[in-house]
Amino acid sequence: MSTVQITASDVNKLRQQTGAGMMDCKKALTETNGDFEAAIDYLRKKGAKVAASRQDRESNEGVVIARTSADGKRGVIIELNCETDFVAKNAEFVAFAGAIAEAAVENNPADLEALAELTVEGQKIGEAVIDKTGKIGEKIGVSKYEVVNGEKVIAYIHGNYRLGVLVALSADAAGAEEAGRDVAMQIAAMNPVAIDKDGVDSTTIQRELEIAKEQIRAEGKPEEMVEKIAAGKLNKFYKDSTLLNQEFVKDSSKNVAQFLATVEKGLTVTAFKRVALGA
Repeated sequence: MSTVQITASDVNKLRQQTGAGMMDCKKALTETNGDFEAAIDYLRKKGAKVAASRQDRESNEGVVIARTSADGKRGVIIELNCETDFVAKNAEFVAFAGAIAEAAVENNPADLEALAELTVEGQKIGEAVIDKTGKIGEKIGVSKYEVVNGEKVIAYIHGNYRLGVLVALSADAAGAEEAGRDVAMQIAAMNPVAIDKDGVDSTTIQRELEIAKEQIRAEGKPEEMVEKIAAGKLNKFYKDSTLLNQEFVKDSSKNVAQFLATVEKGLTVTAFKRVALGA
């Protein structure tokens, strides 16, 4: 037991340094005889213990944050998970996720492992996550990190931080910001599998063809017609599932490619990422 008197000022100072709760800070200072450095270590060890004890817990709640660099040439999406919706809606938790995204934008880490080595709030992200786990009492962690580079990158967050989109346009044209946001909303709503048919992987194409053929045979169509009808169904898949060929949600008289052409001739999408919470 501490022989040093722990004052309210001491407790508040430790709270400011660590973000931990008042009672946790008081206990840490008491257990360490008022030694601030030791108290910080005590709280960090507590966080590590909480994290270890909750490794088997599901953390499917959280937030998705999308950010772009100051020059608009790069964007990132991160997903920070927790266990409950209550924590996900907490302003401090959302701010922490935002700080991670900003660090990613500024430093361009190669992957999640490199991201964990970046610094936020005066410590490495990996360490800060453990500390937050100790403070919150829930398993938290960064589960996704996506990057998009391009001439003009637009970020969009949908549904109270439950879905994030990045879309890169081929040019920073007049009206590109607004057009990019419209396209990002399209991606959020319609979940395309690729930019156009050339971006659809061969496995997906083969699967769609096989499904189409089985449907056609089940309808009793003659075998000699199966290939032709299946090809037509594949074209319908491209129209429905590839971004540039999709009907534009804000004007059904155009597809997305035609809409972009009205903004500037030749303007197109060069890349996109869509991250949905828990998906």
